[in-house]
Amino acid sequence: MISHSEPRVMPESHVMDDLDQLEAQSVFILREAYRKLRPLALLWSLGKDSNVMVWLARKAFMGRLPFPVMHVDTGKKFPEMYAFRTEYAKKWNLDLMLGDCPPVEEIDPSLPPAARSAARKTAGLAKLIETHRLRGVIAGIRRDEQATRAKERVFSPRGAGHRWDVRNQPPEFWDQYATPYEDGMHVRVHPLLAWREIDIWRYIERENIPLVDLYFAKNGKRYRSLGDSDITFPVESNAATVAEVIAELETSKTSERAGRAMDHEAEDAFERLRVAGYL
Repeated sequence: MISHSEPRVMPESHVMDDLDQLEAQSVFILREAYRKLRPLALLWSLGKDSNVMVWLARKAFMGRLPFPVMHVDTGKKFPEMYAFRTEYAKKWNLDLMLGDCPPVEEIDPSLPPAARSAARKTAGLAKLIETHRLRGVIAGIRRDEQATRAKERVFSPRGAGHRWDVRNQPPEFWDQYATPYEDGMHVRVHPLLAWREIDIWRYIERENIPLVDLYFAKNGKRYRSLGDSDITFPVESNAATVAEVIAELETSKTSERAGRAMDHEAEDAFERLRVAGYL
């Protein structure tokens, strides 16, 4: 894991660059979510994006999150991820909310194998939302990750049964975010939607944000995206530092999710999961 440090504060004379602008937008979104949606929780997957999101939330609320972080645990994460969770939940003084997932035998058998395994997380998240009656859930997805995610809004309503109606989403103009609410609904909030993978890594470098060390190459391979250990695989890489990862991304044409088994199954599997509530 890279070393831990506190979020930095910009000097008054600082001229905003692209990362500053992304940071400012995300901080605004997080504060708007807390203002408009209660109860509220932030999803913490232990990956690079959700660690950046926790970091931004600590900045937004003066070092202490005023809402819990949720880890929907499939029981199949890498040991390094569980060790990271234990260490940084304490270091960052997080109110950690854990939820488990149903066995794969209870999941829609018409889904391809990896998608069916991933769908366990959807069911586990739904249970947490219902148990805690959450009106808002903060998630660390980005538009550049996958085509279905590119259709999302920053404040994305989910109907009864946690379903996402991609054809009926509120407009978002001039940073005005709608938060419609009816019984059985909740709103997914996406502070990183406008970020790119390389932005995430440049921000990690600038802020010295801790990460699970699986992201860094060993024996010519590293994980570019982290999920369950049985459906996530490393990619060929010699990038062993944050700077080397950034340099690799500047020339790479390989998909970020190339190591995710689910993304190599039926074309509609991901969209079916998203409509049903997958992250």
